[in-house]
Amino acid sequence: MNTMSNETARAAEDSQKRLEAAYRSEKPRFIARLRATGRSLEEAEDLVHEVYAETAARLSLVSGIINLPAWINSLLTRRIIDAWRRDKARAAAGESNLAEETLAEIISDIGLDPQDAFVRDSLAEALNDALRALPMNQRQVVEAQVFGGQTFREIAKATGESIDTLMARKRYAIKNLSRALRHWIEE
Repeated sequence: MNTMSNETARAAEDSQKRLEAAYRSEKPRFIARLRATGRSLEEAEDLVHEVYAETAARLSLVSGIINLPAWINSLLTRRIIDAWRRDKARAAAGESNLAEETLAEIISDIGLDPQDAFVRDSLAEALNDALRALPMNQRQVVEAQVFGGQTFREIAKATGESIDTLMARKRYAIKNLSRALRHWIEE
């Protein structure tokens, strides 16, 4: 029985070493691939980390995988496709990520001066109202990222929630905030 547990421990240690070696050797290539798809460096690092964390969670399977980097690459490809589908669905729904300059341009195009204190204050008030109206778990993710400057990885570590769950909450929050700001602009 002790021999069996020693073999299991050696297999787990070997799998961990293979995973670490694959991470060190393949991470730069995976990051470059994600950056080529238009992801920011932070998004790319988060996706690569998620794939490796998912693989580490299934460490017992690693010993049966002959070409570990190729297997990890297939997981990453699935994540890229999922992200692409999510982005495509958001675009089809009319959502967009409005940068500050874009928001200023929209306000200017509708005849308002973006430097006008009233417009800024009204927009800030509308955004604060929309933030307060969000469900607590969505608001916490947005506040941690926007005001706290935290990454999904840091929030996940602090809350114990999965990165995927946090990303979904942020997507829903952005969708709700976008809807609220569209309503504010239409008023």
